[in-house]
Amino acid sequence: MDTETQRQLDFVSAQERLKNVVRRTPLEFNQGLSDKYECEIYLKREDLQVVRSYKLRGAYNMISQLSEEQRQRGVVCASAGNHAQGVAFSCRRLGIKGVIFMPEITPKQKVKQTEMHGNGNIEIILTGDTFDDCLREALAYTEAHELTFIPPFDDYRIIEGQGTVGIEVLEDLPDTEVVIMPVGGGGLAAGAGSYFKQVNPGIKLIGVEPEGASSMVEAIRRGQPYTLSQINRFVDGAAVKRVGQFTYQLCSEVLDSMLSVAEGKVCTTILKLYNEDAIVVEPAGALSVAVLDFCKEEIKGKKVVCIISGGNNDIDRMGEIKEQSLLYEGLKHYFIVRFPQRPGALKLFVNHVLGPHDDITRFEFIKKTERERGPALVGIELKSAEDYPAIMQRMEAHKFDVIEINRDQTLFEYLV
Repeated sequence: MDTETQRQLDFVSAQERLKNVVRRTPLEFNQGLSDKYECEIYLKREDLQVVRSYKLRGAYNMISQLSEEQRQRGVVCASAGNHAQGVAFSCRRLGIKGVIFMPEITPKQKVKQTEMHGNGNIEIILTGDTFDDCLREALAYTEAHELTFIPPFDDYRIIEGQGTVGIEVLEDLPDTEVVIMPVGGGGLAAGAGSYFKQVNPGIKLIGVEPEGASSMVEAIRRGQPYTLSQINRFVDGAAVKRVGQFTYQLCSEVLDSMLSVAEGKVCTTILKLYNEDAIVVEPAGALSVAVLDFCKEEIKGKKVVCIISGGNNDIDRMGEIKEQSLLYEGLKHYFIVRFPQRPGALKLFVNHVLGPHDDITRFEFIKKTERERGPALVGIELKSAEDYPAIMQRMEAHKFDVIEINRDQTLFEYLV
């Protein structure tokens, strides 16, 4: 980032602008995670923010600094949900009209929340399959109508606002040694990361993004932002094809390491946080905790802060989240089973192939005219991943012809 932009990153002034707008979110010690990883782990609960994510900080910090003429014309943004809510809230608070572009696949819960926070001050346009598709439409609309675009991450005022998360962390825990931050476009990591390093150059900063959208990992590897050809959209709050230029420059300077974590691992973490701590997080909000298994040695014995970036999770997604978790943990398996052409084959499968703790969760004959003889799609849930070799051995011993769908992504997507 150029010297002029670095000079403009005034986190203290941003905190002053936000003091009567954002909620100072708690920094909570988590006993269970601390015991598991043999360190002190604190969760920065931005899921408890006014709009249930940190994004309000950057949006309000930028919009509140617009000129009167810019305010009268109105603003535009593109967002998968959380930035949209921050912009909507800011528009209502400041009496500004806004047009918000969101991908068509945005969870309904985020669309409804955005409408609620805007309270009549905004118009929502759903377009495109990804954030990047949505962004192109929003930029074209902005130019055509001569409005002001509020970027989700790549503007120094946005970065500056997100950096106020770092101020609160160090005010509450001055001797923080490690901070783990989720990365989508990079605004939070660039802003909070810059503040952390300004105050304590020795603090260790770890960024984490979803494995299926590892745009910052790729940017750092290549030495510049790079557009991924395709991404997994599941972790919608952090699924971007290309990180920002400003955010890349700052993240490459301040992050000590940049990691990625599988979407299935994120799902397991969402369920554990809910079941063990009654914390509701969205997929992006779980990233900083999901990655703990992969940096155990780095954090052992230290004071660690995991930033929980958001809690805008749609309850309708919980079935999908559980399914992805089971698949990742090796507890759910799908097969095409061709039953032997002899009487009682199905009964044999149920009584002698399934283990005592195995459960059939799906059974569907693929050829409806060949029941008892034809191939069937069978979903089996295991109690333990260690039970998998045994069930495969029993299928072979009883002469069942089996195709493992989990190992064929194309077949899996088509049939499951």
